[in-house]
Amino acid sequence: MTSPAETRFVADVMLGRLAKWLRVMGCDTHYRPFYKSGMIDVFIREGRLLLSRDRRTIEKYSPSLFIGTDHVRTQLQEIIRKGFLPTDNSRWFTRCLVCNTLLKRVPLEEAKALIPEYTYSQINSGIHLCPSCGRYFWPGSHKARMIDQIAAWNLSGIDS
Repeated sequence: MTSPAETRFVADVMLGRLAKWLRVMGCDTHYRPFYKSGMIDVFIREGRLLLSRDRRTIEKYSPSLFIGTDHVRTQLQEIIRKGFLPTDNSRWFTRCLVCNTLLKRVPLEEAKALIPEYTYSQINSGIHLCPSCGRYFWPGSHKARMIDQIAAWNLSGIDS
């Protein structure tokens, strides 16, 4: 088994919210709202762990993990308990929430013309660019709310 920090996921069509939160927590998580026939096989061969809420899908693919709930908190807790998700925050906010690519830190001046003026005036550091889709990310109120949400879910307090 790979270490939790090395686990790469592919989330099925029923787990879009979970995929987003796994990306928030820095996990390489492939997700699409629709997979063409054979695509899941390709991701499994790449060494990804399939996450699914469908028992037939889980029985068809290996390795896979059945996600038995539709609540993100308990989904994440289940993945942590099974040993596939690190609970430290050192990798949080390192991936694009939309396309899963690792973010690249960029100088604030580089993004000045591409982000809202008010945002630019409030940021001291920490702006990141997704080299794949071109989106910029910065430490704003959305990041603080996500950190608060993870803390409220008490994910770090789970016994592995």
